Amino acid sequence: MSAVSPSPLRVLKFGGSSVGSPERLARAIGIAESELSKGPIAVVVSAMGDSTDWLIEAAELAASGDRAAADRMASRVADLARANARGVASIFGESVEGETLAAKVNQLVEPLRRLLEGMSWVREQTPQMLDAVMSFGEHLSATVVAGLMRAKGLSASFVDARDWCVTDASFGAAIVDTERTRDAAQAAFEGDPATVRVTTGFLGRTPDGRTTTLGRNGSDYTAALLARSLDASEVQIWTDVSGVMSADPGLVDDAKPLARLSYAEALELANFGARMFHPRTMIPLIEGDIPLRIRNTQEPSAPGTRVDKDGAGDEGRATSVTSLENLALVEVGYRRISMRGSLSGRVLTAVDRAQVTVWMATHSAHGQGVVMVIPDAQLDKALVAIEAELAIEVARGEVDAPRVRRPMTLLTLVAEAMGQTPDVAGRFFHALGSQGINVFASGQGASSRSVSCAIDARETSLAVRTVHTSFHFAHQRVSLFILGRGTVGGELLRQIRAEAERLDRDHEIALRVVGLSDSRHVLFEPQGIDLNGFEERLAASPALDEDQARKARIDVMNELRTLAVPVLVDLTAASGMHELYEEAFSRGIHVVAANKKPLSEDLAIHAELMASARTHHRSFAYETTVGASLPVIETLKDLVRTGDRVKRIEGSFSGTLGYLTHELMQGSLLSRAVQRARDLGYSEPQPQDDLSGLDVARKALILARELGLRLAPSDVRIEPLVPAELLAIRDVDPFLAALTERDAEMAERIARAKSEGQALRYLARIDPSEPRIEVGPVLVPLDHPAATLRGAEAFVAFTTDRYSEYPLIVRGAGAGGAVTAAGVLADILKVAQRARGA
Repeated sequence: MSAVSPSPLRVLKFGGSSVGSPERLARAIGIAESELSKGPIAVVVSAMGDSTDWLIEAAELAASGDRAAADRMASRVADLARANARGVASIFGESVEGETLAAKVNQLVEPLRRLLEGMSWVREQTPQMLDAVMSFGEHLSATVVAGLMRAKGLSASFVDARDWCVTDASFGAAIVDTERTRDAAQAAFEGDPATVRVTTGFLGRTPDGRTTTLGRNGSDYTAALLARSLDASEVQIWTDVSGVMSADPGLVDDAKPLARLSYAEALELANFGARMFHPRTMIPLIEGDIPLRIRNTQEPSAPGTRVDKDGAGDEGRATSVTSLENLALVEVGYRRISMRGSLSGRVLTAVDRAQVTVWMATHSAHGQGVVMVIPDAQLDKALVAIEAELAIEVARGEVDAPRVRRPMTLLTLVAEAMGQTPDVAGRFFHALGSQGINVFASGQGASSRSVSCAIDARETSLAVRTVHTSFHFAHQRVSLFILGRGTVGGELLRQIRAEAERLDRDHEIALRVVGLSDSRHVLFEPQGIDLNGFEERLAASPALDEDQARKARIDVMNELRTLAVPVLVDLTAASGMHELYEEAFSRGIHVVAANKKPLSEDLAIHAELMASARTHHRSFAYETTVGASLPVIETLKDLVRTGDRVKRIEGSFSGTLGYLTHELMQGSLLSRAVQRARDLGYSEPQPQDDLSGLDVARKALILARELGLRLAPSDVRIEPLVPAELLAIRDVDPFLAALTERDAEMAERIARAKSEGQALRYLARIDPSEPRIEVGPVLVPLDHPAATLRGAEAFVAFTTDRYSEYPLIVRGAGAGGAVTAAGVLADILKVAQRARGA
């Protein structure tokens, strides 16, 4: 038999929501008119709006004997059809046609009322009766649509699918006789190709004339059957979404429609609960090599998703992430190795007999146990079947009673690349593990096009977003809650604003500042704060005391946790922030910190923070606490990770003190150098904090703890750059004035150092062997690495077993808002990359 060339006919199917109101129905007819201008079409329609649900309820009421209530539900169905007919006819300017169609609706509903009356008399509802009742929804819809097309000036006629779709008597889910259906459809659709045939979806008829329905996705199946029977060139499913999405847009706000899918991918999505597809719908299309296109009635110009035999043809591209919810996980197994045969086979057979849907099942070795994922609503039925099957073994103590976890979600990644590209499954599970999401069972599709796992339902949103991000379906969004808007905070926001376009274009990372807080105000906008003029909006927010501000930050984090890659960014110098960090970790929020205090105060607090970040699988980035934008901490971590033994750390950790000692060596007076450092933004607002050496001590302590040294702040020996009695003056102006009294003394000290061929520097020295930390001003020879520092440069020298003769040196700008903000931004980007799995 020679192949038949596809006809130019295209089959358009409009779902219930697309014909459920006058506005939408008018739009659907306009779409049909537009498509007709490109060539012949046939149209398949579903029942309007919720008509099918109302008809089912009417049948149940009738079967219970409540004839009046059943009749009211029938009137509800008729009212919707009449309202749509009149409403659209009015839009088209054909009010007479609207009244004609309304009268036709009244005629069509009368047999429904008589059928419901009969059911109320016998108080019975058989599957055959229910199919007959449900058929009125599609019949009304197709009749009205065909009439409205004529009112629009199109040539259109009504076709009852029962006149061409031949089925068996499996009421509720009838099986189609495809050969007889093909012949009948070709006869029913003969005629002028300029005439639009509007046919009912969902319906069929047995050879002896009884009405049947085709079950789930029945109207889609009708469209596919019609296209196969007429050798159509394409099926268009018009719905309220712009195609197949890369994930549920309710869970992932940057989910996007997919341009192309293969039949195989569509079937895989159908197997894992995607409502847009059903395997039965796909079969006629695959047999006839007929493309399917999913399109949006709200955006008719959008191309939608095309499904055909080739798909996108990109082996490296994943297709979609699906989440099937409201499930239960059931585990059954022998208590010990048994030779009684396959327990898993018996259990699965038992639940199959009980007509329980098994979405995924994994077996232990030799069938000694099985884990199943089933609908939660079917759990009781499944447990009864399992317990009946294994009653003897349970009584003997050979098998434990079934263990149940609920509610669960089945998370699935569908990817044509599964069978061709290595490590797809590895990336899938790594992404979940990196976010601390526990996998209770897993499986890979027989077609090697999918990988699935069962997770706790509470993790659904995070899991879908995580996998969606890891497989680069869309740009990585990062949601930032920034604490502190001083010099560093302002500079960070400027850099984010300046770099946003480049990061989005070159690195597919979209930074979104959703929260800002200073000491008295908290601003939160989950869609992202406009960084132009944020200062005014933050200042205009309610003024808060300390306790209110803390509560407001916690409230923000409760919202932040639901957003993509949430990150708390601490740019303050406040004490007690460790409590906020732990709150963040417990909510699944990453932390980026430039605040040294949480890491350099109580040793127990430091340990708790590190443990909390690990326990909750959150990133904790704090590179800028030691060297501004210099990679000091990461360099030390790399030395330790690779097994090198650190024998000594020496460094000028403070860009401020580095600047001051350099200026002093250049002949500046102490008071003028401090004032200049303050004016340049190198120092803290209170320069006493820098001159005390406490900031350097904190940095040294952070590094020492990275080495595993259990040192407390009291273990650090500190000598300030100026006498302690000066530092006790807390007001800045009196302090600067008092410094002038020390100018001569400091100048004499510098002159003496120069005469001896030495340079004054403020250094920290860490000796892990003692262990000991010393911080203070020291004289170093001119060939010492610190002697050549200029301006606000900082340096750290690591002397190790591998770097013994020539220490490993990290050197660069160590102070200033711009470089510190750049270091914070780098930490944020590292968090984003880790979240993506890159």
